[in-house]
Amino acid sequence: MTEAHLADPADPLYPRWAHDELATLAMRYGAPVVGVTRDRAAAGYLATINTRRRPGEVCMVVRRRSGKLLLATKAIYPAGVYRLLTGGIHRRETVWHALLRETDEETDLTVEVRRFLAVARYQPPDAPEPDEYATFAFLLDEVAGELRVNDPDEGLTGFREIAPAELPSVADQLASQQDVPSAALESSYHAWGRFRAVIHRLVWQALSAGPSEQR
Repeated sequence: MTEAHLADPADPLYPRWAHDELATLAMRYGAPVVGVTRDRAAAGYLATINTRRRPGEVCMVVRRRSGKLLLATKAIYPAGVYRLLTGGIHRRETVWHALLRETDEETDLTVEVRRFLAVARYQPPDAPEPDEYATFAFLLDEVAGELRVNDPDEGLTGFREIAPAELPSVADQLASQQDVPSAALESSYHAWGRFRAVIHRLVWQALSAGPSEQR
């Protein structure tokens, strides 16, 4: 279960390592929805991430000129599973720089940042507070360019577009993956899917709470 609320610009639930930058981004692009999940399976996937090299990740909610949102898939994902784009934040890299860098690497599109949508925090059931690793989602409007993978190392193999209202269904599909080990993901599809479902639900919550941002 994920507990979520609208953040104050100085919300203590922001990770300490990015607190000041996130507060500044919230002042400029709106206060995000902050959610903390205590899902045991999601915490299991979190344990596979090298958080010393990658203390967090950005989620690029790319809104195409059609008004639909961009999803992507990889060969290592279960067949037919697509999700919102994400990319790791390098150690000592700012959230802002990672957002623009990953958008360029994964889409080659010129975008305009519209809203700071959501922050997903992950708290193992037995931990006293959330892990410092977090996912930061931003709404990006496509401005120009031709969609393509700019960095083949990203491993993306396909794209699809959905209406924003389809995000809960995408989250449900991710959360219901079978408990089958995946060597490529270094986890089970179930744990990976439960982890990935969290930000999709928070993004939908943020979008549905701000109808003026939905075209």
